[in-house]
Amino acid sequence: MALLDPIKVRVRGRINQLFNDYERGERPAMRRADALFAPDSVAWRVNGDLVTMMIGGVSGLLLQMLHPAVLAGVWDHSDFRADMHGRLRRTAKFIAVTTYDHGARGQAAIDRVRRIHDRLGGTLPDGTPYRVSDPALLAWVHVTEVTSFLDAWVRYAEPSMSRSDQDAYIAEMGRVGTALGADPVPRDRAEAEALIQSMRPQLKADARTREVAALVMRQRIGGRAESLAAGLVMSAGADLLPAWARRMHGMPLASPLVHGGARALARSLSWVYGGSPNRRVWPAEVTGWPESRDLGR
Repeated sequence: MALLDPIKVRVRGRINQLFNDYERGERPAMRRADALFAPDSVAWRVNGDLVTMMIGGVSGLLLQMLHPAVLAGVWDHSDFRADMHGRLRRTAKFIAVTTYDHGARGQAAIDRVRRIHDRLGGTLPDGTPYRVSDPALLAWVHVTEVTSFLDAWVRYAEPSMSRSDQDAYIAEMGRVGTALGADPVPRDRAEAEALIQSMRPQLKADARTREVAALVMRQRIGGRAESLAAGLVMSAGADLLPAWARRMHGMPLASPLVHGGARALARSLSWVYGGSPNRRVWPAEVTGWPESRDLGR
């Protein structure tokens, strides 16, 4: 064992405890050959990077809440003031399970989210009714999340990523969007950008938006080191926003120190996870794992 391996294990365990806890439990969790996505998919490449997914997750959440109905869903149906970290953690776990875990577990996670969405709805402050399961609303959530993950990956991990690979990522992740009930679901970068532009007239920022955004940006977790890293991730996520969205939130551009710090954090965690089971592809025989157990149904 290399001299630094115990440090890797310790740091990895702390990160998993804070964000996803993938390396605990009764079974090996990540990167299975029988997942919903193939091991050679672009989704496997992009969705496995912890730092860029956290940065993209923050940016996507800030974008999503600019839609009044999405914000109302958070406001009306979640304990966001006490559990914003939990919301971010559950999003991270959903992406990981649907990308890498046993296909049956990925589908079960999708089905579980759909059941929750089908129960939720309410009325906007102006009296307009909304349903969380509205396909157009789900399309907004999907496109902002997926493009934010991709933008974070390109900025901090693979600046030379080809347009064809970016299009492939949008198309692959569209499988999850469609399964969740989103419509329309973009198939490439151009369609994703067009969908976002088409939704802009419906967006707004008000006192409720500012309150939820402030809670996102104030997230601090664990000890001092973890909180410093979280602050860096939050700043990088806000900076990833399109200029028009950043103006709506009243957020400034981040300093070059944030960009450099986020890149350094991404490289550090890549080193930490380099020899982890999180990066191992489990063989085809794992399809024998009992699909009827622990699927969340």
